[in-house]
Amino acid sequence: MDGQPGDRELVERAQQGDGAAFAMLVERHQRQLYRLALRMTGSEADAQEVLQEAFLNAYQKLPLFRGEAQFSSWLYRIAANSALMRLRRKRRAPDTLAEQPLELAGPRFSAEGYLEPASSSDWSQRADEKMMSGELGAAINKAVADLPDDYRTVFLLKDVDGLSNEDIANALDLTVPAVKSRLHRARLALREKLGEFFDGAK
Repeated sequence: MDGQPGDRELVERAQQGDGAAFAMLVERHQRQLYRLALRMTGSEADAQEVLQEAFLNAYQKLPLFRGEAQFSSWLYRIAANSALMRLRRKRRAPDTLAEQPLELAGPRFSAEGYLEPASSSDWSQRADEKMMSGELGAAINKAVADLPDDYRTVFLLKDVDGLSNEDIANALDLTVPAVKSRLHRARLALREKLGEFFDGAK
């Protein structure tokens, strides 16, 4: 962001009533939050609603932000909570994410929205190598959609967006051990559901 003010400066200006500064924060973070909302809800319409709710809530709560966590983590918490609340209100069927051609098994996204190769050498790396398989992609979408909301959120933030355990804990108001536990359970569930695609792969 050469020549661009950092989040901290923009937040301070926004807290003093600078609407343009808050607009810059929205522009900077909206793509990342939209991707998260889309993966969580499986619906473009719901993702747009979550995005609007998240930034409205962020604007209303901005005077309370004290900078203990990164502003991006604070936004993640608001957006994730908004998405979870929407899912629970609508009692969405667990296969709705299958409507979206999401590649959720290990690849991460750059700031420009492009897929980057997974850095780990576990089964998710092998999933990334096989993402061209339509059958596998559908199975991944279904398996991720079947995860409990809390597990799915942690999995998406860690294995798709590449956040650290500490950032996820801050974003979701959890302890780091709780993040690790949910992530472990999510990966076990996915491994069980997708084992046929990887156990025999070489």
